[in-house]
Amino acid sequence: MTDATPPPLREQIQTAIDENPVILFMKGTPDQPMCGFSARTAAILQSLEVPFAAVDILPDPRIRQELSALSQWPTIPQLFVDGELVGGCDIVTEMYASGELAQALGVDRQEPAPEDPAAAPESGGNAPLSIENRLN
Repeated sequence: MTDATPPPLREQIQTAIDENPVILFMKGTPDQPMCGFSARTAAILQSLEVPFAAVDILPDPRIRQELSALSQWPTIPQLFVDGELVGGCDIVTEMYASGELAQALGVDRQEPAPEDPAAAPESGGNAPLSIENRLN
């Protein structure tokens, strides 16, 4: 009957880290993040088009407790690449901006990054106001 009992939670977390090349422990899910930091981190990974596993730490508070004890990192989200803790949102954001994250993930830096500033006017930024003359 000992074989039927699930492994302790910390072991399950370690197994998930070991079995997934890129894994994000976050609040919520990539499709429905429950905090801005988790949303930003997931969006960065999605923009790099990197497949990644995600674990929602919210359903069971023990997940966060055991994860933080295992990683020695107190905040969420936590990104692991090849079994190593990369860090939280701030570190992931800095690494993304510098290109280090793409390098660590083994992906080419995608082209949309330079296009982002050009996309801003399309979303209403400082684009000139366009008025159609219908008075004639």
